[in-house]
Amino acid sequence: MPQAFAFRAIGALLDSLHFKLEHYPVDDRLRVADVLRLNLSMLKPLISLCAVAVICGGCSKNSGTVEQNTTAARPASSSSRAQNATGELRYEVPEGWITEKPTSDMRAAQYKLPKAAGDNEDALLVVYYFGQGQGGPADANIDRWINQMKQPDGRPSKERARREALTVNGLQVNTVDVLGNYSGGMSPDSAPADKSSMFRLRAAVIDTPKGSYFVKLTGPAKTVAYWDHAYTDYLKSFEFR
Repeated sequence: MPQAFAFRAIGALLDSLHFKLEHYPVDDRLRVADVLRLNLSMLKPLISLCAVAVICGGCSKNSGTVEQNTTAARPASSSSRAQNATGELRYEVPEGWITEKPTSDMRAAQYKLPKAAGDNEDALLVVYYFGQGQGGPADANIDRWINQMKQPDGRPSKERARREALTVNGLQVNTVDVLGNYSGGMSPDSAPADKSSMFRLRAAVIDTPKGSYFVKLTGPAKTVAYWDHAYTDYLKSFEFR
């Protein structure tokens, strides 16, 4: 019956919303909130469908007719093709990196890069994936990351940030590299113990047929420099298959 179908559809969508923001680190909550807003907006047409189904259900069974659907099939949009894409983002993890259990579902992978001699902290690399069409454009994310780095002399960090766009195994990759006093963003596990210490941020946005992946490496400048070649090789190993 149409009523049952409509209510089942609403029930399935409500099930997809059954999670809480406090289960995620603060750095990921904005992404979860985006997903919630997207899913809540989908309730409106389903509620309307339910109302129509209830009204129609009250009509006589003999009053309806079954109409032949003569609408021509439309070509799949680029968004639909992306959602149906098969494959995964694959890469080689450099020797010496320590694989950690991701602290939230928004983190596809997480690694500790052991500190260099003389540094007091390890570096942290996180790979984020929020789903097809989620996470925002590359430029907006790179601008946000740059703003998380403050310069000791007060100059804008964007003046000292190095940005690059390149193609890696057919994938569009946008990168940024900047030094400064790192605010920690909204992720407590990446915040420096000493806010005045010189940190370095290297990050990348990788566009794939299944959506964008976001790589963010932060740590003491000396430690990140120690792993420079490994990080570059890591980016160049990205492929979608």
